[in-house]
Amino acid sequence: MALLNSTLVPIGSPAINFCLPGTDEKEYCLGSFSGKEVLVLIFTCNHCPYAKALEGRLIEFQKKYFTKNVQIIAINANDDSTYPDDSFEEMKKKNYPFPYLRDETQEIARVYQAQCTPDIYVYDQERRLSYHGRFDNNWQDEAGVTTYDLEDAVQAILKKENPPEPQYPSMGCSIKWKE
Repeated sequence: MALLNSTLVPIGSPAINFCLPGTDEKEYCLGSFSGKEVLVLIFTCNHCPYAKALEGRLIEFQKKYFTKNVQIIAINANDDSTYPDDSFEEMKKKNYPFPYLRDETQEIARVYQAQCTPDIYVYDQERRLSYHGRFDNNWQDEAGVTTYDLEDAVQAILKKENPPEPQYPSMGCSIKWKE
């Protein structure tokens, strides 16, 4: 498993439109979330230990911030021919309180320049990138977390402030690209 960090995407970059199928049999586009003040777009998957370690934290984060008009959107772009745990059928077994979308062609992951799972992008109300970094400072041990990077960023955006600096990159398994 190759460990990668997310690539540097310029803060202020606009969100790129997508229309992808969700595990709930609905199609979601960027505009589907126009009423949300903050979008947290996460490229993730089922099999990566880094992504799996964050599942419970992401669920709790969404529950906490849903009433504050913050929406998580998870996208899985991994090649399921080499990683069958990442197939759409396996994705449907997850019970997330947020949309879990399938990027079968990997086009969306490529245009967003996603590199790893998880790779976290946070967009403000104008759909400009405000934060691109890690969830917190300890993916392995939730009890050992001392900085809550994503939460601090979202709280700042909700207050119409810039997220704290520096923004540390996400790290995780490489996205499994098709040949």
